[in-house]
Amino acid sequence: MSFIERKRTKKIYVGNIGIGGFEPISVQSMTNTDTRSIDATLAQINSLYAKGCEIVRCAVVDEQACKAISILKQKSPIPIIVDIHFDHKLAICSIEHNADCIRINPGNIGSFDKVKTIVNAAQQRNVPLRIGVNSGSLEKNLLAKYSGVCVDALVESAYNWVMRLEDIGFRNFKLSIKSSSVEETILAYEKISSMVEYPLHIGLTEAGGDFEGIIKSTCAVSVLLRQGIGDTIRVSLTDAPEKEIDVAFEILNALGLRKKQSIEFISCPTCGRIEIDLIELTKQVKARLSHIKKPIKVAIMGCVVNALGEARQADLAIAGGRHFGLIIEKGKVVKKVKEDKLLDSFVEQVEEYVKKQS
Repeated sequence: MSFIERKRTKKIYVGNIGIGGFEPISVQSMTNTDTRSIDATLAQINSLYAKGCEIVRCAVVDEQACKAISILKQKSPIPIIVDIHFDHKLAICSIEHNADCIRINPGNIGSFDKVKTIVNAAQQRNVPLRIGVNSGSLEKNLLAKYSGVCVDALVESAYNWVMRLEDIGFRNFKLSIKSSSVEETILAYEKISSMVEYPLHIGLTEAGGDFEGIIKSTCAVSVLLRQGIGDTIRVSLTDAPEKEIDVAFEILNALGLRKKQSIEFISCPTCGRIEIDLIELTKQVKARLSHIKKPIKVAIMGCVVNALGEARQADLAIAGGRHFGLIIEKGKVVKKVKEDKLLDSFVEQVEEYVKKQS
């Protein structure tokens, strides 16, 4: 059970995925293929789905891409959100071609009349919108009012659009307020969460590459989730989209919000007691066990001290020593194996354990 009390929000549906209320926090990513290249885009959607992705977003840049959505929708195993910038007609076209949701940034769509035409089309087909406010595309009047991007400007933009949509009777939407600043993102979501009850898509925009992107995104997303804020997440990385799914589920698993449907690995830091190549052993164990999709806990330890202590609560553990290693199951030593046989023997032990649990 999670130690986090989530804020209750209005529930909407993107395809068959409930977002808000007390639905599980869903994990999203975005394809980086040309949506017009149907085979390549579908291949990536399937690859993301295999990783656990529950909703995928595709960029639509012209009418040909809109038409591709119809074909992708027929074959995609998960709902498709269409990403629209600047051209409101492409949003309407995407709705007509069966998109499950439309993501717009009202700040770059133009007049409210254009936004209303999107809303009218969405209402007719019961298609939800994601209203995305970004630090890079705030309205000019707000930039002038606040002398640039700041938390208050981001929140005012989002709240103004909430009021406008409610005024025309539209409530089938979720919100996102993203910045590349961890502090701005956290403060903006905290503030808008106290003002509205619409579901929130959380994440950090333009977080960066592998290392820095993961660190910054984890900081922002975890702080918000710990406060019960957030109904669906995307960890935006300058990396393969599949990596975003891995990181998102690791965050949710660490916070007890989603149970990981694969092995949870524990490994100790290196120290002067280690007499085995722990870094290489850890890499090899993870690679050899990557096919196992069961929520078990596996510990990889560099010495007996940690293996019989910190890793006691793991389902299985391996502990290195000089020229040998111990294999431990549920806190009890079951084998002492020579170093050159340790990896193979441990993989066999894990696979046998999983077979017994099935």
